Amino acid sequence: MEEAAVLIPIKAFAEAKERLTPVLGPDVRERLARWTAERVLQAAGGLPVHVTCDDEEVAAWARAHGANVLLQPGKGLNNAVNDAIMSLTALGCAHVIVVHADLVRPRGLTTLIRPGTVTLVPDRRGDGTNVICLPAGCGLQVSYGAASFRRHLSMALELPTAPTVEVVRDAHLALDIDTPGDLDHPLVKEVLPSWLPTSQGNPRPVATR
Repeated sequence: MEEAAVLIPIKAFAEAKERLTPVLGPDVRERLARWTAERVLQAAGGLPVHVTCDDEEVAAWARAHGANVLLQPGKGLNNAVNDAIMSLTALGCAHVIVVHADLVRPRGLTTLIRPGTVTLVPDRRGDGTNVICLPAGCGLQVSYGAASFRRHLSMALELPTAPTVEVVRDAHLALDIDTPGDLDHPLVKEVLPSWLPTSQGNPRPVATR
């Protein structure tokens, strides 16, 4: 039985970060997606890590990094995550921490676990939901997409099981990379790898096709 586990949905690396096309070429975008995903894996703090994906390359990468893989082709993000939560619940997992793979400075995931509590961590714009920590079996169905944070908050408050709902606004967990502007955030620029053309001291590149 696992007291808690981290669940990371990961999109095919070659298809990730398409909104960065104006500033990064495809090879760099793929490398960046792998870099952030690895940082999220390392932030699990010793908890078991499960990766849900629909791509064999991602699955092989996750296994090589010690994660359990839930390969779910054709389901889409929300269905894949919800089904993965159900699978982990059936295995006896008491809490599931769902965290996106594009967080730049992930940290303190284990501190989000509170018995009987749904914990939501919004992105820095208060629009997306970067982390959801939920008691297994609480009934919350994830619903990612535009304005997901407000939607998740409303859904959590309306759960018939009436768990406590807590919103954690963490300056580091709020940082993800979706748009070119995210690369210019001071806390992001501090940790960008030296090989990334948009890191400090490197010129901003012209996108390649």
